[in-house]
Amino acid sequence: MTILKLVNRLTQPVKLAVFPSFCQLCGQLLLEPEEKVVCRQCLQKIDIHRGPVCLVCGQFLYHQNKIDSICLECQNSLPPYGLHRSLGPYSGRLKEIIILLKYKGNEPLASSLAEHLYQHFGPQGVLAGIDLIVPVPLHRQKKRQRGFNQAELLARWIARLACCSSSRGVLIKTRNTPTQVSLEAGKRELNLKGAFAVRKRELVMQRVIMLVDDVYTTGSTIKECTLALKKAGAREVRALTLARA
Repeated sequence: MTILKLVNRLTQPVKLAVFPSFCQLCGQLLLEPEEKVVCRQCLQKIDIHRGPVCLVCGQFLYHQNKIDSICLECQNSLPPYGLHRSLGPYSGRLKEIIILLKYKGNEPLASSLAEHLYQHFGPQGVLAGIDLIVPVPLHRQKKRQRGFNQAELLARWIARLACCSSSRGVLIKTRNTPTQVSLEAGKRELNLKGAFAVRKRELVMQRVIMLVDDVYTTGSTIKECTLALKKAGAREVRALTLARA
């Protein structure tokens, strides 16, 4: 146990007495120093998909016989990225925690969610050979309104856990497009067409890039980011998201 952790544990009873904190999902008192915003029990209730997935886009194959394969959509037209994986479906506790992070400003949750991603996908080799971790960017106006970019926080923590470099300035969003949630599936790709650009090409050339975002819906955002990175010379692009809607 490090000195910092020992000090935190010794001072925790005083902190709880003076500044008690409660889980924002179940209301339970947060007793452990590591517990931030949400208790350990609620974090453990995240529905992680452990069944078969599409080997390329990561679509959850609920009706397969425990065998990963390539979905029909990817068989018909491969996406520009090499692979994508999500932790679980955008529902239940996972959805609630993402909302607390993304829309309620609970930035400390990023470290816990990043740890879930790393523990689940690190041993599977999804992060093997990665040169750079890049968050999906927000337009500067939207980032100013929200105060932070949740994808940047996730990317930073994953990079620390994976002992890999991360950079928030490599990929930028050049247009402040309408939110994807407000659009029909068919209009989402058109909405983001050409909305991303690479600012630091020297960091991308011939590199294996891992894109990080919070939610994968139609894949339009990841695809457009990938096209921008590949245009700038990236050798391979992979993607990780917390949830798949």
